[in-house]
Amino acid sequence: MSDLPGPRWRRHVFVTATAAIAGMLLVTPASAVAPSPDSAGSASGGHVDLGRLAGEATSVVEVLLADSNELDRLVATGVDLDHHVSRTENGIVAHAVVTPNEVATLRASGYRFGAVLFTPADSAQRIAEREATIAAHVAENEALNENQARRSGQPVASDVKIIRADYYTSGTDQVLSVEAKWAQGQDATDALTVTRDSGPGTPMGSGGTQTISRFVDAGVYLYHRGAATVTARPNYIQITSPTGAVTVAKVNNWLPIPKDNPEGPGYQKDFVASYLTPTELYDRIHQLADQYPKLAEIVELPYKTNGYRRKAQAVLGTANASRIAVDSRAWGHQGGNDVTVELADPGAAGRALSVGVTGSAIRVSLATDAAGAVTSTAAEVVAALNASAGSLVVAYTYRGSVGDGVVAAGAPTALTDGLSAPASVSRDPHPVYAIRIGKDRSTKKLGVLAYAQEHAREWVPPLVTIETAERLLRNYGHDRKTRDLLDNLDIWIAPSINPDGGHYSFYDFNSQRKNMTNHCSQASSGDALGRNSWGVDNNRNYTEYSLFDGYSGASSSCTSGTYSGPSELSEPENKNLNWLASRPNIKFSMNLHSSGNYFMWSPGAYATPGRISAPRPTLGEESFFWGASSRILTSIKRHRNMAVTPARTGPISDVLYSAAGNSGDMLWYKYGIYAWNFEVGTSFQPEWAEAHDETMEFANGLVELMRVARDFDTDRKRPKSDLSVTSSATPGMVDVTFEVSEPAAVFYTLDGRRPTYSSTLYGSSGIREGGETLTVPYGTRIHWFSVDAAGNIENNYRPDGRDKDYRKGVAVPPRRH
Repeated sequence: MSDLPGPRWRRHVFVTATAAIAGMLLVTPASAVAPSPDSAGSASGGHVDLGRLAGEATSVVEVLLADSNELDRLVATGVDLDHHVSRTENGIVAHAVVTPNEVATLRASGYRFGAVLFTPADSAQRIAEREATIAAHVAENEALNENQARRSGQPVASDVKIIRADYYTSGTDQVLSVEAKWAQGQDATDALTVTRDSGPGTPMGSGGTQTISRFVDAGVYLYHRGAATVTARPNYIQITSPTGAVTVAKVNNWLPIPKDNPEGPGYQKDFVASYLTPTELYDRIHQLADQYPKLAEIVELPYKTNGYRRKAQAVLGTANASRIAVDSRAWGHQGGNDVTVELADPGAAGRALSVGVTGSAIRVSLATDAAGAVTSTAAEVVAALNASAGSLVVAYTYRGSVGDGVVAAGAPTALTDGLSAPASVSRDPHPVYAIRIGKDRSTKKLGVLAYAQEHAREWVPPLVTIETAERLLRNYGHDRKTRDLLDNLDIWIAPSINPDGGHYSFYDFNSQRKNMTNHCSQASSGDALGRNSWGVDNNRNYTEYSLFDGYSGASSSCTSGTYSGPSELSEPENKNLNWLASRPNIKFSMNLHSSGNYFMWSPGAYATPGRISAPRPTLGEESFFWGASSRILTSIKRHRNMAVTPARTGPISDVLYSAAGNSGDMLWYKYGIYAWNFEVGTSFQPEWAEAHDETMEFANGLVELMRVARDFDTDRKRPKSDLSVTSSATPGMVDVTFEVSEPAAVFYTLDGRRPTYSSTLYGSSGIREGGETLTVPYGTRIHWFSVDAAGNIENNYRPDGRDKDYRKGVAVPPRRH
């Protein structure tokens, strides 16, 4: 087996709440101190502390945006976005996971809010629908318009191009999804009308009509699209544009359920019965490896996490200038939680400031003036604590304040690490484990990687990995197809990349997205009130097309939901995944996230302004992504007929938004791995009945990825290709396209030379539109060859040799009879 030749780019540069709850969400607590009104970066895209405080509950709230530029600015603030972006005629609606103080900060910066979709009281019923779209260049539309102008002497059918016409069922609904491009779409705002028949042999119009709407992103027209329920499966559709152009296309099945079930008689599944914490996930894979020692082993990854642990802390006082922040020297579980600090009024006049320590109890006797009033400032108390109790604590003024405010006396305050997990959850730096499955666990076999819980609050994806591991091992003994997978693949499954954050989400703060590493300084949000904002977004800390390369969708603020960390691969969790991806035999991977029922691949990042995307896959690679995706999504659908729709399938930055430094891009661009991303379900933590169904269906899909990899490994069939030549509107020219029998790259020459891998690579005509059209002089000699994803070359041609078994053709349209 050889790899697909061609470029491998590297980097260049929750039910609606009651009105009472909603009102509480949108009011800033008296104890909160929001950043200045212009600090959220709505104009500049800056990265700031939005003001999340410990103890504040989060809710999912609509943010109402004017356009894609404002969406990009919102993403740049680093706000924690629940994966939903919906485009409407009135603008864009995004969902943010925010606290009341963060809402106040964003409102002061000009952002508008809509409905409260989820509060902690609604967590079991949270449904956050998401839609996302794609970005493209105006030049593509101009080219289409110019091409139409050149064809002005021909029938006006070329005015409209139908990109997709997909029929699918979802539950009991029958749905027709249509995407089409109109040459005048950049400037004209008309909707397009789709007319349907009602099946083979029926007249056009008998199935009714539907309209599809113009989709514009950042001022660029992309295409018209829309979906509607139908009562019968249409065979053909017809679109008539406002200029009178007529186009007809055949309707295709999206995710048809095959008759041949890949699961043989007696196939065992359904092995999960509840949510599992990271500790329980690791225990589960250890049990499996112990039970099947000839088929599985546990691999401890090279880097331990920083641990589910924190220093014990407290913030004393209310006004910023007189607040004192105190951290224990010891970890909370190692004695820090035993420390108390008392700010005492001595009750007498003319007393000097002093500090006494008895065991773990610290008593600060405040200074008083001649009238007996307390005079000690925060800065003075901080200095006294560090001088006299420095072996127990570190004290500092609140978030960079000069500390010139007089402190208030108070009762003893206990320092706490704020952690609630039972003792069974380790407080030490945590090992991260993967289970390696296969009869021959070596790099001689094709490798497949699955990993989950980069984001801590996503509780269903780890269950998908466990269900998959159970199916693979427990069916090996009696299911021939499962045996074939384990005998011939090297399968790595890492159920929790981020165990520290996962434990924190289960036991302390269920909305936790990031790991638990505190990169905030004492001058920013490193104090106790910032603890629910700490951590690095592990899916923004990788090496390709990251924030550090100038790409969008990550933040430099340590409190942001998308904080990228201080540098690429700064976090042990990310170093572990980089180590896994660097296994030389791994060619396929699946990153499991939630929520939204999306299915995505690279590119996952773009730079702003201009939405300059990371390099797109070649046409052959993109075709392979689509083809394999159809298989995987069909397997998902088999469980309960749930369809991941065409609009939610495709490159990450096309169907969602930019995610600079994500893991899928690292695996694809750095290591050449075909890397996909599940977005499981419609909630981070749904009711168990729903979580169970999501686990079953996406485990179907993950096992199907193994089958895709196995078919790739055994693929010895060489692709076939041909030329399609038609007349051009330009005198003396013809239009040429290549047709291939399977997803494949085509390299060609137009000057009579022998084609090699250095020859021109046949490209796509635009986002989601298929192969480009070459306009060349009549009679041009075209030489080419095709090569599929498994490295099979048409006609067994050797591009690096001297043979001449490449394809040859002349750009002459076929004669009409």
